[in-house]
Amino acid sequence: MLDGKASRLKPLLRGLRRSGQFAGVLLALALCVQPASASAATRDGFPQSAPQGALVIGKVAPGSRVRYADRDLLVTRGGEVVFGIGRDEKGPVSVDVRSPGGKHTREEIAVTPRDWPLERIEGVPPKTVEPPPEIAARIQREQARVVAARMRDDAREDFLETFVWPVEGRISGRFGNQRVYVVNGDDVPKSPHSGMDIAVPQGTAIKAPASGLVTFADPDLYLTGGTVLIDHGHGVSSNFLHLSRIDVKVGDRVGQGQVIGAVGMTGRATGPHLHWGLNWFDVRLDPLLLAGIAP
Repeated sequence: MLDGKASRLKPLLRGLRRSGQFAGVLLALALCVQPASASAATRDGFPQSAPQGALVIGKVAPGSRVRYADRDLLVTRGGEVVFGIGRDEKGPVSVDVRSPGGKHTREEIAVTPRDWPLERIEGVPPKTVEPPPEIAARIQREQARVVAARMRDDAREDFLETFVWPVEGRISGRFGNQRVYVVNGDDVPKSPHSGMDIAVPQGTAIKAPASGLVTFADPDLYLTGGTVLIDHGHGVSSNFLHLSRIDVKVGDRVGQGQVIGAVGMTGRATGPHLHWGLNWFDVRLDPLLLAGIAP
């Protein structure tokens, strides 16, 4: 498996070295390039362990009833189920499975902790870091719309595709890092980074990493600027932020590799880049663990 991807590994590692993130991301890459039989060697189709920020796909008998984190999971025709493990999850987590014949089992999955470095960001307009009350209210309304779009639970099985990178470039911001904005010389701590930033030129075409349904598209959100959300089914969705152009609309069905817009620096951004976020409902996940090695 590693030999087959070696030629594609070198460009990403060079980019990680330039961005100073080589050591922190190497563990994630190691997890991603394991053969499927090794990373998912399981009891009854569930991995024995998974890292924080991972999307987990398990296998049960078709027709089973599965419950995780107080939620009944959809089961595909082939018996696949999917759920996310949050950034701060300590574990172990458990999955309850009731087979069509009535047998009940509880599978426990250990959660592998990860290191979350501090990330200081300079050059952001102060009004976007500490907005006045009327802007804060706008942000709250806009984020509520995005959250609502993420809560869909469609039976579509697009999440089973092998995800590809929406753009090719240097990783300039890692998922999960604690973000601190520097405003007038003062540090202003904010929430951990909710996705992965990829630095590419303004106007670079953004391609859908997997097929899905466009459930949100807005060119002018205060914090995230041009924003698109693609739902991949079973609560799994990708979001793309700071776009300079949006080429899709809500309700569009997009195929993997289809252009959905162009990279920009709209909203709270210091330069042109794509923020690619991954969610399982309201649980934020690390796209790097899903897409693996960049092309």
